[in-house]
Amino acid sequence: MNRPAHHSAAYDAAGVEVHRPVPLAPVPTAPPAPVQPGGIPSVASIILPDGRVVTGYAINPAHPEPAAAKPAVSRTAVNIALGGAGFLAVCGGLVLLTSFIAALTAFITQLIILAAVIFGGWIAVQILGANGLQGGGTTVNIRKAVFKRNHFRG
Repeated sequence: MNRPAHHSAAYDAAGVEVHRPVPLAPVPTAPPAPVQPGGIPSVASIILPDGRVVTGYAINPAHPEPAAAKPAVSRTAVNIALGGAGFLAVCGGLVLLTSFIAALTAFITQLIILAAVIFGGWIAVQILGANGLQGGGTTVNIRKAVFKRNHFRG
């Protein structure tokens, strides 16, 4: 079995393998690093109470980038512009609604006229049907082969 180098294995009373960490060897202390020239950041070293030395780059505070210059627009101007856009949207919606209502009214009117024409035609057929006009229609006598309207004489 491969074990990491920083662990030692031992077995407890039940035969289970128990790992215990092994402390690392102390790091030798180093003298502070000299200051670097201007282009390279300087390295800082700190000596801890137990004698270890921590070395790293000094952290400069982050400076936020300046905000982009925005033209000054008053809230009143923005509110007026938004109100105007809203008013135009409402007007456009009302125009569409009015057009729809006009088209619907014309359609219903046409349906009423169509129903009146069909119903009137039906009533005319009922009134002027077989009993309505006597002698004014086309007379056909098959036995004698007489067709009045077409002037056919047999």
